[in-house]
Amino acid sequence: MKLRAYRLIACSLVVALVTAVCSSSYITPQSLQATQGAQAELTATASAYVPSATPTELPTASPTPLAMPSATPAETATAAPPFVYTAQSGDTLDTLAARFGVDASQIASPQDIPAGLINPGQIFTIPHAVGITTPNDKLMPDSEVIYSPSAIGFDPDTYANPFAGYIATYREYLPSAWYSGAGVVQRVAVENSLNPRLLLSVLQYQSNWVLGEPTTSSAVEYPIGYRLPQAHGLYQQLTWAAKQLSTGYYGWREGRLTELTFRDGIRMRIAPELNAGTVAIQYLFAQLYTYENWAEVMHPNTGFAFTHASMFPDPWVRAAQTEPLFPPALSQPALSLPFLDRQVWYFTAGPHGAWEREGSWAALDFAPSSVLPGCVASTHWVTAAAPGLVVRTSPGVIVVDMDGDGNEQTGWVVLYLHVIGANTPAVGTWLDRGDRLGHPSCEGGTATATHLHLARKYNGEWIGGGGALPFVLSGWTVQYGADAYLGSLVRGERTVVACTCSGRDSLITISSDDPY
Repeated sequence: MKLRAYRLIACSLVVALVTAVCSSSYITPQSLQATQGAQAELTATASAYVPSATPTELPTASPTPLAMPSATPAETATAAPPFVYTAQSGDTLDTLAARFGVDASQIASPQDIPAGLINPGQIFTIPHAVGITTPNDKLMPDSEVIYSPSAIGFDPDTYANPFAGYIATYREYLPSAWYSGAGVVQRVAVENSLNPRLLLSVLQYQSNWVLGEPTTSSAVEYPIGYRLPQAHGLYQQLTWAAKQLSTGYYGWREGRLTELTFRDGIRMRIAPELNAGTVAIQYLFAQLYTYENWAEVMHPNTGFAFTHASMFPDPWVRAAQTEPLFPPALSQPALSLPFLDRQVWYFTAGPHGAWEREGSWAALDFAPSSVLPGCVASTHWVTAAAPGLVVRTSPGVIVVDMDGDGNEQTGWVVLYLHVIGANTPAVGTWLDRGDRLGHPSCEGGTATATHLHLARKYNGEWIGGGGALPFVLSGWTVQYGADAYLGSLVRGERTVVACTCSGRDSLITISSDDPY
């Protein structure tokens, strides 16, 4: 795989032994070579790859996947020993079953298996039901991928400026303001709740923007390597990368993603022992590279992880200081429906993307009653679902820190999106439950009709709307639907079904028997 010379030169500013990269090798699984004869023979060493001059354009249509190899007679006759798996933060029984390709009843543990989040460190025995998988090297801690407590105090501008790389002089105009290159990185990090360190190392690995200069005009326009006309410039490129990282991270975390498809159409099961942070990295680069090139990017000692650790030493040490991100017995604090008593609202969308459409199914949508369709002004009020401190605002956006420490990366945080008004609360305002925030609208993001978009985070990680830590609002518990935007609210014998139709079954109001 191409390990571009400028990457190595740039990294030598940070670490001394870069020249060892060129002689290191990464042998791809022999079993994959043997059973997929249609593939070209995988190259054994990084130096054998011939780099292309510029990133190639992603295909507009998905290539026809190659069938994964079936088990050989020997593999069928001798069953593989079971996995002995140690639970990681965020695991649930259902997600383990999906990752390992087994029924939940086949998963055993000497301890009782909880119905919700599993405590990190619990030991499980799980049948070996998967075949050939991606490498199982853990490349990146979860806290190094999301906007976690380890990102507190990190400033992309302070980091990048001393290197005087291309990013230090880059400027880009985004609606209403000019941003520096580091400012773009920080904005994408905050919007998507991703670690700015990771975005910087991806940018460096792909185009040498951070520690040096891009070597081609294509690397200037498309620094991540995603080449489509509407995706040029740093903000669009990083936003695209953020979508892929979020898809990998939360798809794995929530049990929806178990397989990668590479640029050449080859498909491969994800190693079930991996953590969400590593799967995020695997998924991003699978969208950019063929399998054989991707395998080199994934090499723990010469690929992307090497570049990241060269730029930001000791990521696992940082992780040990902040993880597990989900402590044992984590529960949601009390939240109320975010509108006034006696106002009529509709539950228009069940769990779906928290910021972009991709990523965690962490958000819910509520729309006020109206006789007019589309983005019309509303007199209905959006109210605070819980007490907290306003820590971030932008057009249509109010972010409230429920633990009041002023850090969006710690504890429970609530995002209110599409909220407008003459007196929306400013940063530093303390809110009590029920305080008026503004009116629902289409401001602040893509929307086709007036509504409120509501999502939660804990320690920087978006929390899925259903599942092990479901949204509970005024006693109504959210349940996932069969797909994004579907789902329901359940309280006792009553069910409210998400629907953009704003019909009778999706109507919801605050009543006197609500618990808060």
